[in-house]
Amino acid sequence: MWTYHPDLLERAVPRYTSYPTAADFGPLEQGAIERAIAGAAGDVSIYLHIPFCEMICYYCGCNTGAAGKRTRVETYLTALHQELATVASLLPAGARVRRIAFGGGSPNAILPAEFLALVDALHAHFPLYAPEWSIELDPRSMNPAWGRAIGEAGITRASMGVQTFAPHCQKAIGREQSPLLISRSVEWLRAAGVTSLNFDLMYGLPHQDAADLEDTLEHTRLMGADRIALFGYAHVPHMVPRQKMIPQETLAGAAERFAMAAQGYAYLTDHGYRPIGFDHFALPHDPMAEAARTGRLRRNFQGFTDDGSDVLIGMGSTAISGFPGLIAQNEKNNGRYRMLSSQGRLSATHGIIRNREDQLRGGVIEHLLCEGHAAIAPCLLGEVRARLAPFLERDLVRIAGNDLAITPEGLPYARVIASLFDAYRKFTQRSFSSAI
Repeated sequence: MWTYHPDLLERAVPRYTSYPTAADFGPLEQGAIERAIAGAAGDVSIYLHIPFCEMICYYCGCNTGAAGKRTRVETYLTALHQELATVASLLPAGARVRRIAFGGGSPNAILPAEFLALVDALHAHFPLYAPEWSIELDPRSMNPAWGRAIGEAGITRASMGVQTFAPHCQKAIGREQSPLLISRSVEWLRAAGVTSLNFDLMYGLPHQDAADLEDTLEHTRLMGADRIALFGYAHVPHMVPRQKMIPQETLAGAAERFAMAAQGYAYLTDHGYRPIGFDHFALPHDPMAEAARTGRLRRNFQGFTDDGSDVLIGMGSTAISGFPGLIAQNEKNNGRYRMLSSQGRLSATHGIIRNREDQLRGGVIEHLLCEGHAAIAPCLLGEVRARLAPFLERDLVRIAGNDLAITPEGLPYARVIASLFDAYRKFTQRSFSSAI
C-alpha cells in the first residue's frame, strides 16, 4: 500500500502536539501564565495530570511514579486542589469550561473517592457548561468501584492503555494484562456510560511480529473500541532510563516498523475504521470521525482531538497549558510543584511566547497533520520548496497554487513533511522519535 523510502525517514521529528514544541521551551517572565488565564474568553478546556501508576512499564516515557507511597499521593492531590482554586480565581467572567480531561500516568492509580473529590472541586470552582469528561485508564487498576466513580462523574470518553495482547510482548515491556482483564474493564466502562472508548496500541515492540500485531488489532476490534491510537514504540533509553530494560536487539528494524504501520492502517480501514491523521482511527459514529469528516479535527497536547477551543489549561506537575499566544508548562519536580501550589502560586515558569510567525507556521503544521493539506503563504512555500523536491518527485505531496496536499502514498511521511515548516529545527539539537 505504501512505498518505503528510508532516506525520507532518516531524521527523527516531533509529534507536533504543539508548535513550537516542548523542545523549544525556555524560561517565561513572571506572571505570563496568570495573565494568559485572566485573558481567556469563551470556551475553555481543562486537563488534570495525575503522575502516578500502580505499576511502571518499561516502555513508558511519561513523567510518572509508583503510587505505592500514599503520603506522596495525598500531598500531591492537596496541591492539585489548591491549584484548581488558584486557577479558578483568575478565570474571567464569561469563560465557559466545556472539556475536562484526566490524564497521567494513570488517573485510576488514585482512589475512586480521591478522584470524585477532584470532580466535586471542579464543580465547585469552575463555570462548567455541560462539559465533555474524559479519562485515561490502566486496565490493570480497574475495578467495580472505579466503574461506579466514572459513572457518577459523568465521564463519556475513556482511553485504555492496552499496547498489545501478545503475552510475550507484554512481558518484555512490563505490562502483563490478560484479554479477560481488558474485556472486563470494557464492560465496566460501557455500564458506566462511556460511549467513546479508545485503545492505545503500539507496533515496533520487543519480539513483536506481524502476526502479533494482527491478533492485537483483531482483539481490539472485537471488543468494540470506538477509537484506536496506533503508535510506533519510541526507544530512547538515553532519555528514558527505564527503557534500558528493553534490549535494542529485540526491536524491529526501520523497514519492519514501516511494514507494521502499513499493516495496521490496512487492517483497520478494511474493517470500517476511518483514518484520523497519521496514527489514529475511529468508527464512523465516533465524534472524532465526525470532526475529521467536517474539517473540525484539531491537534493539541492530547493528540488528535475534536476539541475546538484555543485555550487548554493544564493543572498538575508537568501539565502544559496552551493559549494562542503562549505555551506554558508546569514545574516537573513534584516536590517543587507541591511547594509552589501550597503557597497559592502557579508553577508554569517554563514555555514559550508564540509570536505571529509561530502561529502561522503552527497553523500550517496542524492543517497538514489533521486535514492532509494546507494553504501556504508564498513566502513559506518558497522557503521549503527545495526541501519538498524529493516528496514531489515521488508523488508524496502535490502543489496546486498555494495549496500543498499530502497524497495517500505520502501519509506515513506526514510528520516529516510538516517538519519542513518548523523554523526551530534549524537551531534545536534534540532527539525525537522516528516518524514511523
